[in-house]
Amino acid sequence: LPRPGETPAHLGGTTLFGDNVEDEWFIVYLLREITREFPGLAARIDDNDGEFLLIEAADFLPKWLNPENSENRVFFYKGELHIIPLSETPEQDCDLSAPCPTIPQALALLSARSEEFLAAEPIRAALNKRIDGYPKKIQASLHRARCFLPAGVVAVLRQRPSLVAAAVQAFYLREPGELRACRRPFRAFPAEQRVMALVTFTRCLYAQLVQQKFVPDRRSGYTLPSPSHPQYRAYELGMKLAHGFEILCSKSRKVAPDAKRNVLSGPLWERFLRSLKEKDYFKGEMEGSAKYLELLHMAEDHFQQSVAVPENSVEVSPGDEILTLLQTTSIDLEEFEREAACLPPEDDDSWLDITPDALDQMLKEARNESLPSTNEEEQKYDLETVAESMKAFVSKVSSHEGAEMPWSSDESHVTFDVDSFTKALDRILGADSEELDSDDLDEEEEFDFSDGDDEDLDAGNQRQDQKVSPEELVGSLKSYMNEMDRELAQTNVGKSFTTQKRGASSVEAAASERAGPGSGAGDAELAPVDVDMNLVANLLESYSAQAGLAGPTSNILQSMGLYLPANTDHSGSSSQAAQ
Repeated sequence: LPRPGETPAHLGGTTLFGDNVEDEWFIVYLLREITREFPGLAARIDDNDGEFLLIEAADFLPKWLNPENSENRVFFYKGELHIIPLSETPEQDCDLSAPCPTIPQALALLSARSEEFLAAEPIRAALNKRIDGYPKKIQASLHRARCFLPAGVVAVLRQRPSLVAAAVQAFYLREPGELRACRRPFRAFPAEQRVMALVTFTRCLYAQLVQQKFVPDRRSGYTLPSPSHPQYRAYELGMKLAHGFEILCSKSRKVAPDAKRNVLSGPLWERFLRSLKEKDYFKGEMEGSAKYLELLHMAEDHFQQSVAVPENSVEVSPGDEILTLLQTTSIDLEEFEREAACLPPEDDDSWLDITPDALDQMLKEARNESLPSTNEEEQKYDLETVAESMKAFVSKVSSHEGAEMPWSSDESHVTFDVDSFTKALDRILGADSEELDSDDLDEEEEFDFSDGDDEDLDAGNQRQDQKVSPEELVGSLKSYMNEMDRELAQTNVGKSFTTQKRGASSVEAAASERAGPGSGAGDAELAPVDVDMNLVANLLESYSAQAGLAGPTSNILQSMGLYLPANTDHSGSSSQAAQ
């Protein structure tokens, strides 16, 4: 029994899922069902990315939950996901400096008040959607294909179909040195005795085998027909799979003459040998002498049996298992040929080819977004909505962790307090000369400011002593802005903006008449800029420059649920769409 505070008795394991992420989620499904079948069990799972369950539901997590404090907080219990919040960590039972509870603390909380820690419905829905469809989904992830294989491989796969995964991985992740066994006639699986067989892969394994280009060595005996041959794909798959099986057998300790030397060349053996020398295991014998070599061989045998491969280890390498099956399984070539004459049809592999539209649909379904209508008459793109959404996005508060998307219109808008702004400006710009530090004085002496500068500084201090009301400050800022607008209106910068239509309001026209005859030209030049029109035009121009690829405009708008139509115009698309 474990001591108080220690991790209780449990079952654990590690799975190398490689490129097939679906295997990982199948394990999640199994753990959920196990905790549902046995209510007293709790299960947790993570991978090299950490708490990947939280990553899947990242859009719905509470603000306090982050990778630094999520350890030992996420569990499957009674078939549901539970998250232990920060406030429920008992202070008297854990170190206050540690943000995460221990395993015993977390299990005690789950067993006592599990209903309080049930994850929010959106989080559980996101996970349930990811593993929805099991166990029926298992069959959909398999692919059956015809392969022209050595009879030995067919016999082995009949006994252990799962060895196809090890063979595909051995071929897919092969190293140049491992192909030495394939540059001569195969010892375990010669090419002379080959038959057609139907092999079951996972879709990931099949894709790995098909998509990798490989030309066999002529000395291996494996030759391929012309690509136009109707059975070319079966010959190619069989050749690749046979190479994977041969690589596994070449790495087996039963046939590799240098396997023992490989085990004795690692850092673990070097530390073991150094320890023997420190303890005077060789009793002062000269290195290379007969007695020294005898003791060394004894140490090597002990290391292999007790250190490198413990006696209680039940793990057997795939190569050893394949060779054992070859020795214990009878190979009836005539029976294999009779079965090859009436094989069932193989599965269609058109799922390997994904069109851009299908990929977009898969991504949108993964984000749980509704797809836009494909009927142009039903598509209504409200440009005012685009402009308002961008304004809402810009008004959101951002930090080093990123910007928050305006998911809800119920959230309060950002307000601007004029009094607080003017006070902040006064604190920044209205500092007295007495507050200058020594560095400022040194810089003044270094640049040798003239008396005229001192007079300007005194005049500025006198102006700062005068109290300015917020209304006067705002009016002064507006006058500065008007002067800047007048100057920019004569440049290309001013002409690049779209202005509001003239005569849009009778009130504006009356105001223009009261302003006098001399102000007409100036007012025409200073027509107010149409902010929404310029925003939409720039967005459409940026979207058109993406050329159908992902970019900042589409990413931001799609995150807010807005989809722009495909650009069918090759010239002037932004201005035409804006109009």
